[in-house]
Amino acid sequence: MNNIIEVTNLEKKYGDINAVNGVSFNVEKGEVFGILGPNGAGKTTTVEMIEGLRKPNAGTIKVCNIDALKEPQRIKEIIGVQLQATSLYDNIRVKEAIELFGGYYAKSIPAAIIMDEVSLTEKKDSQVSKLSGGQKQRLSVGLALVNDPELIFLDEPTTGLDPQARHNIWSIVEKLRERGKTVVMTTHYMEEAEQLCHRLAIVDQGKIIAMDTPDNLINKAELATSIEFSTSKELDGLAKKIPGICKVNNGSARKYSVSTKAVSRILKDLTNLCYDNNIELQNISVRQATLEDVFLAMTGRKLRE
Repeated sequence: MNNIIEVTNLEKKYGDINAVNGVSFNVEKGEVFGILGPNGAGKTTTVEMIEGLRKPNAGTIKVCNIDALKEPQRIKEIIGVQLQATSLYDNIRVKEAIELFGGYYAKSIPAAIIMDEVSLTEKKDSQVSKLSGGQKQRLSVGLALVNDPELIFLDEPTTGLDPQARHNIWSIVEKLRERGKTVVMTTHYMEEAEQLCHRLAIVDQGKIIAMDTPDNLINKAELATSIEFSTSKELDGLAKKIPGICKVNNGSARKYSVSTKAVSRILKDLTNLCYDNNIELQNISVRQATLEDVFLAMTGRKLRE
């Protein structure tokens, strides 16, 4: 494997608190690697140690075969970083901000290319203070790309954004993925992780509790699938013929649900039951397990708690 990041037994303590507790993982060149977990899980602290912004209490970090703890300046030349909050002068214009950041590096991409990359060309002369939240976040990502980095860090890139702005950021990440760029992103949005990431590390209380592709994490958990449906008539005692069916208590007298790992068999039995008893089966929905369910099963609490 061609690893661009190798992290081994990384630790960071704040007093008696182990913010990062023995974290180890590799990131392969060209993949989008996600670090998924609730607020306070240690995601940001982990990536900030890799970026050279924080010093670990223990562990080793290699980026592109460079010892990141011994040569942090070399690392900063080959990575791009989008922080949770980027402070810029309110009156600076978009193009000026990109050119300013480009001047910090030995090599940089022209501002016009960056603005096109993050869809801000029409805002090139706009002051940063006049940008919307989504536009500011796209600018923040653009600033992380000015040095044409081999490795890009995105820390909670869509937090606080509306759905349209979030999808705009997703589109940028997807383009980076198509170009073979390596991206490490932290997030607490399960749908974002499933949509964008090749592999995920699920982090809780400073530790990695699971790591794999999104599909493999869900499949390995072997969680039940939820089937919801309604009927033209009450099932009454007929429901007992299919184990696990229960009424949904939401004011609807003929709405039911069942959790099962045998989806095909339950749907077949349910269809036959309704057909044999002249009952119309309506509004069937099947909800597969998600990363949220995986996290809940592993920790006993929801991802956003």
